[in-house]
Amino acid sequence: MFGLDAKVSAFLGIALIFLATTGGSALVYLVKNKLPKKVFKGIMGFASGVMMSAAIFSLLIPSLDLSLEKYGDFKFPYFPAIIGLVLGIIFLMVIDRLVPHLHQDYKQEGLPSNLKQSTMLFLGVSLHNIPEGLSVGFAFGVGIASGNYELVTSAAMLSIGIAIQNFPEGAAVSLCYRQSGYSKTKSFLLGMFSGLVEPIFAVLGILFATLFTSLMPWLLAFAAGAMIYIIIEELLPASVDKESHSHIGVISFFVGFVIMLVIELL
Repeated sequence: MFGLDAKVSAFLGIALIFLATTGGSALVYLVKNKLPKKVFKGIMGFASGVMMSAAIFSLLIPSLDLSLEKYGDFKFPYFPAIIGLVLGIIFLMVIDRLVPHLHQDYKQEGLPSNLKQSTMLFLGVSLHNIPEGLSVGFAFGVGIASGNYELVTSAAMLSIGIAIQNFPEGAAVSLCYRQSGYSKTKSFLLGMFSGLVEPIFAVLGILFATLFTSLMPWLLAFAAGAMIYIIIEELLPASVDKESHSHIGVISFFVGFVIMLVIELL
């Protein structure tokens, strides 16, 4: 990250995504009520754009490049990227179907359960954060294992992009808990700890990627597929305003996408 050692960059990138969630969750001390509807939909659209751009430019394209590098003698060398992408989508789809959880609009999914609403909301946010953590971990792990500093830089850009969307997301989560009747401190802690999933899975992703270097293109594509599933299944629907037909979600999506694209190009 910006000329630093690869491992130091990985540490800073992982710390950044957690601190961004923590900072966003702390807004519960400053905001009295839940986020206005248009603001919430704008946040969801922005997060969708950032994650979609990150999935394409920081994960899928490097996966395609590595596939060509490793399997260039094959007639169709890009099969690891394609299969990995599909497996990532299927993996998140299965988890989404099995684990009981709530989305931030309190829509329940997964198997029937008697778990508390707060617990299912926590699980819902955690499920969302798993692919983000894995993405950062796989990206840094692939860069470290291959010794390719361009991939390390791309991973750093990915962590910055995810951190950008983690800040408003942390605020939205903690305010959801506050709206449900929890104290400000408990709402903050629940919002913060929901983001703890990301650094845990990021570390696991680095370990896995460095141990199984032959799977590099598969892992990056897998993470991309998991992120794209979250975007399509959860974030984009939450950004659409069907009542007023506002375009705030669409505009926010493209703002997030372009910002992440510029960061990646820089």
